[in-house]
Amino acid sequence: MKKPYIRKYDKVSKFVVWIVNGKYIRKNLDEEFTSFGHHLRFKFIPENEFWIDREKGGNESKFYIDHLLVENRLMSKGMSYSEASEKAYKVQERERSRSRLIKKELKRKEYKEELINKVHKKLLRKYSKKINVWLVSGKLVRGTFFVEFTEGGHDKVYKFIPKNEIWIDNDLSLDEIPFVLLHELHERNLMSKGKGYDKAHRLSSKVEYFCRHHPEQTEKKIKQELKKLK
Repeated sequence: MKKPYIRKYDKVSKFVVWIVNGKYIRKNLDEEFTSFGHHLRFKFIPENEFWIDREKGGNESKFYIDHLLVENRLMSKGMSYSEASEKAYKVQERERSRSRLIKKELKRKEYKEELINKVHKKLLRKYSKKINVWLVSGKLVRGTFFVEFTEGGHDKVYKFIPKNEIWIDNDLSLDEIPFVLLHELHERNLMSKGKGYDKAHRLSSKVEYFCRHHPEQTEKKIKQELKKLK
């Protein structure tokens, strides 16, 4: 099968991301194929490939890859397509909002200490050496600072987060925290070296995805990122 393929876009963990001819696919394979897809949704897509319609690619491809990674991971664990898709769309919306927020280049504001203290719930001392890693009230952050805040963030992205802090949403299950922390550490280190958010996020998603499938490597990689902190 050659006609759907237009060009290779990226490689994310075990997945090769292809820009494809969506018009051809809808005509010859499945009319339900719209913007993007993967094997667990469309069986004609090889297992280790993500397809993105060329008409939907370009600057939006990074958002679709985030979506596909989440949707594929959840469906591989047995979640239905409708449930997995709903959760993946929330991640996609979050990343789009983050991108808009960064483009505005908001200046750092000084927030009252008592408000920050309310947001802070627990200092993760094991990881808080050169910077402070806090479990925070995600609900309060969304209600006070940024409605799309989920999972985690750091001071290089969110200007409302105090300097040298990483925030982890306390809505996360305990077994999810290490993966999100690794992502935020890796992303922050890359941005500290001058990488733009989009590139740093994409590379950090690759690391996070790898560790979600090789959890025994997670703590080691967290320690490596902690050593890189400045």
